[in-house]
Amino acid sequence: MSPLRLLLFTVSASIFALGLVMIFSTTSAEILDHALDKNTHQALIKQLIYAVAGGVSGYAAWRYGYQKLLQISPVLLIIFSIFLLLALVPGIGKEVNGSRRWVSLAGFSFQPSEFVKYLVPMVFIQRLLMWRGEELTFRSFFLGILPLGVPLALILVEPNNGTVGVIVITLVMLFLLTRVPLKFWALPLAVIGIVGVGFASQLPYVQGRLKVYLNPELDIRGRGHQPHQAKIASGSGGLLGKGPGKSWQKLSYLPEAQNDYIGAIYAEEFGFLGVILLISLYMSFATIGFYAAGRSEELGGFYLASTVTFLITFQAFMNLGVVSGLLPSTGLNLPLFSQGGSSLIANFTGLGMLFSVVSPREDFNG
Repeated sequence: MSPLRLLLFTVSASIFALGLVMIFSTTSAEILDHALDKNTHQALIKQLIYAVAGGVSGYAAWRYGYQKLLQISPVLLIIFSIFLLLALVPGIGKEVNGSRRWVSLAGFSFQPSEFVKYLVPMVFIQRLLMWRGEELTFRSFFLGILPLGVPLALILVEPNNGTVGVIVITLVMLFLLTRVPLKFWALPLAVIGIVGVGFASQLPYVQGRLKVYLNPELDIRGRGHQPHQAKIASGSGGLLGKGPGKSWQKLSYLPEAQNDYIGAIYAEEFGFLGVILLISLYMSFATIGFYAAGRSEELGGFYLASTVTFLITFQAFMNLGVVSGLLPSTGLNLPLFSQGGSSLIANFTGLGMLFSVVSPREDFNG
C-alpha cells in the first residue's frame, strides 16, 4: 500500500473507531435506561456488519477502478432512481418520522439517496469527460444535466431537503472546478434557488425547523428538544469532557443521539479537546484527499477524488454546525462516525474510489 493510501486509511479508520466507541456508549445507555430486552452490543455489532459490507463494496470499487465506475455511473443512477421511486410506494417504502427515505425489500432496508449523493456528481463528471475537446455550449450542458433533476426531484418529494442541498452544492463545486461558464449555471441556479426557497418556506415542516433554529425554546418539547439538549451536551463537556461513557444527555434526554446528534454526546464525554481532535481528523482527511486529487494522473481521477473528499468533509462540517447550534437541522449524519448502514456503505465505497485514484507508486516526493 502506498504511503498516501496508508495515511488515508489511518485517518478514516481513526474516525470510524471513535464513532464505534460513541455508538456503543449512546445505544447501550439507552437500552439500560429503558430496561429494554436487547443486547447492549446490538448496535455496535450492526455497525460492524455494515462496516464489513462497506469494506467489501469499497474494495470492489478500488479493484474495479474509478474509470470503469464513471463509465457505468449513468446505469447505476437509473437503478437507484428506481429505488427512490419505490421508496414512495406504500408497502415497499418505509416511513420514518414523516419521511419516506427507505426501501424495504426481503427484510433488508436501505436509503437510496445516500448512494445518489455520489452517483449524480459521477454522471456529471462522466459527461464532462465526453465533452472534452469540444466547445461546451449551453444546449449541450443543459441537456447533459437535465436528467440529473429526476433523482433530485424524487429526493425532494420524500422529503429530504438536506440531501438535495448537499448534491446541489457538490455540483456547484464541480462547475467551478471544471470551469463551466458562469452564464450557463449561475443565473438559472439563482432563479431555481429563489423559487425553491420561496416554495420551501411555505412548507410547515421547513417553517418549523427555521423557527426552532432561531429559538429552540419555542418548541422545547417538540422540534426544539434535540437542538436544545445538544447545546447542553456540547457545553457541559468543558475542556476535557466528563469521560468515556459518562454522558448524562444520552440517558433519554437527547433521543436517538447515535445518529445526527452523536457529535453532541462525543463533545460531552471528550470535551473541547476531543472535538478539536475530531475536527483535525476531518481536516486531515480533506488535506490528504485533495492532495491525492491534485496528484491524479487523469482529469477524471482529479474530479472524482475532489468530489469524494468534498462530500465527506462538507457533510461533517454541516453536521457539526447543526450540533453546535450554528446551523439549522439538516438531517445529515456525521460521515464514517454516526450509526447508519446506508451512509457507511456509501462512504466506504467512496473511499474505495478515492483509493483507486491514488497511483500505486504514489508518494510525497516530486
